Amino acid sequence: MKVIFMGTPDFSVPVLEALHQAHEVVGVWSQPPRPAGRGKELRKTPVHARAEALGLTVYTPERLKSPEDQAAIAALGADVAVVVAYGLILPQSVLDMPAKGCLNIHASLLPRWRGAAPIHRAIMAGDAETGICIMQMEAGLDTGPVLLREATAIGAEEVTAGLHDRLSQMGAALILKALEDLDQLQPEAQPEAGVTYAAKIDKAEARIDWSRPAAEIDRQIRGLSPFPGAWTQLGGERVKLLRSRLAPGGGAPGEVLSGFTIACGSGAVEVLEAQREGKKPMAAAEVLKGLILPARL
Repeated sequence: MKVIFMGTPDFSVPVLEALHQAHEVVGVWSQPPRPAGRGKELRKTPVHARAEALGLTVYTPERLKSPEDQAAIAALGADVAVVVAYGLILPQSVLDMPAKGCLNIHASLLPRWRGAAPIHRAIMAGDAETGICIMQMEAGLDTGPVLLREATAIGAEEVTAGLHDRLSQMGAALILKALEDLDQLQPEAQPEAGVTYAAKIDKAEARIDWSRPAAEIDRQIRGLSPFPGAWTQLGGERVKLLRSRLAPGGGAPGEVLSGFTIACGSGAVEVLEAQREGKKPMAAAEVLKGLILPARL
């Protein structure tokens, strides 16, 4: 098929690569380069950089509303558009352009976790499983009918980074299956019951409140790893906690029980990996070689 691809972050790259191998990618749309790093130099998105490396034509409009931007899409005569974490709303006129419509790869089991941060929210909420949905796009936010879905369990110590990578690969495989069987698939409308929204992660959510139950803090640590990173104050230093698990024992909230095991409002959490300011992530044992924990956080 002649495929238009629209995506922006690392999550989208394996999908682009899979489509490039199996179909004719006639054009790639991604967010424009943005200032990044200490020098604030313009940096291409991961999709933009990978698409150029593959020799594909890349378009980076700020919006998709101008006649010129829409004409560039229409001129390609694509059979289908595949959209994954693009970051721009597609006007109805664009949705109607590809002969077989626009398909979205969404990292949740819709209708649960529509919106911007479904992977983080699934872990933070304590969901037992999540997955990938291939959805026919319509004007609403992740409201379209689902063509294919595949579930995967969320591990007891899994962090967002690992689940992100697994779901990305699942999405790449599932979209190829969807395109192969597209004419035979029956769209399934999303039920109204069970709709939840995965709001964008706010950095204000990252500070750990040790008076909360251990299960909630453990999910906060794992769900916000690696970015923005749940953090706590240690001796005037902000330390990110990146991996954890529930631990036996208890005490006053914030009390250091042993090693890097911290008492919570109920129960305790053992920190497995952390990151000090200006340093790389390290195993908890390595962190403790250079950092003396107070008796209570």
